[in-house]
Amino acid sequence: MGPAPFRGAIPDDLLYDPEYDMWVRREGAEAVVGATAYGIFRAGEIIGFTAKPKGAEVERGRGLGTVECAKTVLAVRAPISLLLVEANEYAEEHPAMLNRDPYRDGWMVRARPTAWEAEHGGLLDAAAYREHVARIEPGAVIE
Repeated sequence: MGPAPFRGAIPDDLLYDPEYDMWVRREGAEAVVGATAYGIFRAGEIIGFTAKPKGAEVERGRGLGTVECAKTVLAVRAPISLLLVEANEYAEEHPAMLNRDPYRDGWMVRARPTAWEAEHGGLLDAAAYREHVARIEPGAVIE
């Protein structure tokens, strides 16, 4: 018997990066960024999270922090180029929050996008990201 398929949410009100399994929510001049439930499913349960420091400039695809899973440490890749305004200190202190609530309390960083006009077209809406996950994971149950 193989591993259980993905079961989780993909909220409608976010934009998604299918390459890095990250989400973005614009809030005025800033963006809130986090890992998708599907990305966490693929990585395995997160037991540690550390973001880069406030003020860090991160280009799309570069590391904005790290997550520690049971067997490895992974770079968290930025879905957009950004200037880090705030890390979610609560999630750093209580990384299980990322597993339980990746879309609300389990956000990772708040940032100022530095190339939004050039990059946001590469992000998917929820319907397109659901299709992306279903292609990779045919048995997925998307809530």
